[in-house]
Order: sequence, then structure tokens, then C-alpha cells
Amino acid sequence: MVIESFSSEDTFNIGYEIGKSAAPGSVYTLIGDLGVGKTVFTQGVAAGLGIREAVNSPTFTILQVYDEGRLPFYHFDVYRIGDPEEMYELGFEDYIYGDGVSLIEWANLIEDILPGEYTEVLIEKELSNGTDYRRITIEEKC
Repeated sequence: MVIESFSSEDTFNIGYEIGKSAAPGSVYTLIGDLGVGKTVFTQGVAAGLGIREAVNSPTFTILQVYDEGRLPFYHFDVYRIGDPEEMYELGFEDYIYGDGVSLIEWANLIEDILPGEYTEVLIEKELSNGTDYRRITIEEKC
């Protein structure tokens, strides 16, 4: 599925709808260049889960856990991971195979350890359509 976003509000709302419909054990991978709106999308997912606290990219901590929503939300940012094996030290499998919702930014850097089933979200700019335009491709992976 491809969805067009013409503003950060659109991107947030697309994430919000995903958060509202997310089921326990859902894993979403989030791929896109710096500045495409991954954090805005993630904030939408969190809001859709009922999380009210501020959600920011956990770049320096790798993982941020939010427990206040209808499901636990595990927000990973693996941009600074040198080796995918480092994820196991964080208890990665406990989170992605647990009852919460996992969202993994820069998931293409740890493809080898992703679960067998997840939803990939690719956010891309297309400057010919304006500086706020984003093409968001959502695809189930098996």
C-alpha cells in the first residue's frame, strides 16, 4: 500500500491510524533517510496507542519503552548499532516476541535478525512534489 503525505500532520495521522489498529506482538520496521519524518510517524503510532508522554528518537539509548498506552510500545532506533548481534544484549527478542508493539527505526541495518513476519514502513521524499511531500509505502513481510 502506498500513501501520500503532504504535511507532517498527514504523516502523524498515518502513524496514528497504525497505532490505533496495532495488535499485541506487532512489529513495524521504519526505513527512510534522515529528515523524512520517521520521528513524526512514530509519534503518531504512539498517540494511536494512547501514549501521552513525549516521544522522541532514542538514538543514543537505542530503546525507549512506553507502558502507559493500551499496549506497551517499544521504540528502537538502531542507527548507531555497529553489529546486529548487539541487539541481543538489549533483550531484543523479549521485546519483539512479546505482547507489545515494536517499532524499529533504521531496521535495514539489522535485517538479519528481524522476525519472520513484520510490517515494513518506507518513508521517502520526492522533492518534485514539494518539500513536505512524502510517499509512505507499507508492506507486510513474511
